[in-house]
Amino acid sequence: MKNNPFHTSETDRHYLWEMLVNRDIKAFVLQDWNMVANDFIVDGFVGIDAMRQTNVDNWELKYPNLEAYKYEWLSQAKDFSKIELTEDKLDAFHRVTDMKEIEISNDVALLHKKFSGSFKKKDGEEIPTNWQTLYNCRKVDGVWKITGFTGYIPLKF
Repeated sequence: MKNNPFHTSETDRHYLWEMLVNRDIKAFVLQDWNMVANDFIVDGFVGIDAMRQTNVDNWELKYPNLEAYKYEWLSQAKDFSKIELTEDKLDAFHRVTDMKEIEISNDVALLHKKFSGSFKKKDGEEIPTNWQTLYNCRKVDGVWKITGFTGYIPLKF
C-alpha cells in the first residue's frame, strides 16, 4: 500500500486517490472486481483505449459500457496473475503508479493516473508501462464515482 500524497483535510482528493490507486491496484492484483464494482456509475459509462498511440484517430471506443470494461479488466487481471515478478506485485504496481494531478470543479473531477517504469519478471524480461489514464469522475449522493476514462495514452507525444 502506498502512502496517499493528499492529506485527509483534502477530503475529495484523498478519497479519489485511495479509490483509484490503493483500492484499484489491490483489487486488480487479487482479481477481485467486487472490491471496485461500486466505484463506477453504470449508466453512461464509457471507456476509450488510446492503444499507446499518439495519433488520436487510432483511439477506440473499446468499452461502450461497464460490463465490457469489467470483462477486459478481469481478463487482464487473470493474465497478470500468471506473471512471476522479481518483487511483490502490489509493490511493483505502486512503484510505477503516480496520481498527483486531480482537477476538481464542483462535483466533477479529472484525474491523471500515470504509469512509468517497468515490471521486472523473474526470467529477466521487463514489461514497460509508460502510459497514463485520464479518469472522469462525478460525485453522486456525496460519493465519488468513475463515469469513464481514456486509457493507455502515451506519456510523451
